[in-house]
Amino acid sequence: MQKNYKKSFLLEQNLIHLFKEKKSELFGNCHPKVALSRQQAFDDFQAKGLPTTKEESWKNTNLSKQYEDIFQLDNPLTELDKSAGEIFQCDIHGFDTDVISMLNGWYYSPEGKQLQILENGIVVGSILEAQKAYPEYFDSYFDEIAKGRNHGLTAVNKALFRDGIFIYVPDGVEVEKSIQLINIVNRDEKMMINSRNLIILGKNSKLSFLHCDDSVNHNPGFINTLTEIYIGENACLDLYKLQNINNETALLNNTFIKQELNSRSKVNVISLNGGIIRNELNVEFSGEGADADLNGIYLMDHEQHIDNQVFVNHAVPNCNSSELFKGVLDDSASGVFNGYIYVARDAQNTNAFQRNNNILMKSTAKIDTQPFLEIYADDVKCSHGATVGQLDEEALFYMMQRGISRQDAYLLLMYAFTAEVTGKISIEALQSNIEDMIKKRLRGELAICEKCVLHCGHPDIPLEFEIDMSKV
Repeated sequence: MQKNYKKSFLLEQNLIHLFKEKKSELFGNCHPKVALSRQQAFDDFQAKGLPTTKEESWKNTNLSKQYEDIFQLDNPLTELDKSAGEIFQCDIHGFDTDVISMLNGWYYSPEGKQLQILENGIVVGSILEAQKAYPEYFDSYFDEIAKGRNHGLTAVNKALFRDGIFIYVPDGVEVEKSIQLINIVNRDEKMMINSRNLIILGKNSKLSFLHCDDSVNHNPGFINTLTEIYIGENACLDLYKLQNINNETALLNNTFIKQELNSRSKVNVISLNGGIIRNELNVEFSGEGADADLNGIYLMDHEQHIDNQVFVNHAVPNCNSSELFKGVLDDSASGVFNGYIYVARDAQNTNAFQRNNNILMKSTAKIDTQPFLEIYADDVKCSHGATVGQLDEEALFYMMQRGISRQDAYLLLMYAFTAEVTGKISIEALQSNIEDMIKKRLRGELAICEKCVLHCGHPDIPLEFEIDMSKV
């Protein structure tokens, strides 16, 4: 086993100690399937340990600094009589949502409503409460989607998660308002937070879900989130992930999606800020006619690191998948894109397309991109491609010949580079505001500059980004 040659990190030792010390508490009032999952995951973690750069899929993402840090692992429930909006203001103009919150790893409701039944039978709330109130859903779905492709940190989450989000959309229900999860970290201590989410869409249902990861201070942290999503027959999911965390925090966001007959998913991952971010997106087609449109933007600078791991399993015939991830990296930032499409032997009439494009603003920035196809069927249309380069000097010259300054030309080209992805955001108000945030990110400004050719519609969105344009 790997344990024979892998170093036993301080974090690993502390996690094992925590599980043994808190086992009765973790297992208390658990659904039997949750309890079984916790024990199996802990055994798996003890066998595997924490993932290191010796593992192929982790060779370019090094968490050894976090592994030797001392984190508060047993985070107490935060008792406040404030709304989430008073703790953190996520101001998306004209975007009307039903907001739910996680605060320091716990479902947060100052009114004490840990589980709510909304109009048309939609259930939203704490995963801890949901397993008691709706055991039948846990019998059918919990830990059924997040199988395989597991590593040590996945096992840590399954064994030690304290709370998370549960959403159930009944058959035939279209959720009119988007549901927005604001995942807030706001404590003085260094914390490792393990949260687990379960989202179930019944047949012919529809949901738009926005998952925001935010930190409101600059304290170091380690956020480890696992989300299982089941999309029933003819159901539709629009999933948006907006990531804006401090440079001292590591974020691991692991999402497993299972799609049934004629279902549709659209995923947009917008990574704007964070010390180390790793997004793992796993999609499995279990029913014919399913479609997945997977997109991402990442804007990294200084010594930030982004790692996007995308796996699509075409297990059945007549399914479509499309991947488009684009990144701009500046200074000494680094990135990884690993796209893996698997087409099973009987998955005929598969359409699978994958593309990763990157711009490196300086020679010190770097990206490792590995698009990969594994195909066992013969009647398929599949392609993959990756590009790494700088902005087109001919296009810059063309724009400057028409009176546009070199700096403004750079900004326009970078914005146009990201627009192919933001153009896939279905909600107009959300698209407009994310485009504004990207403009600010590229400009490195907190307020609108009247001389800039990129005028944001809402200059009051507070961000802390900077891409160095001094060289232009």
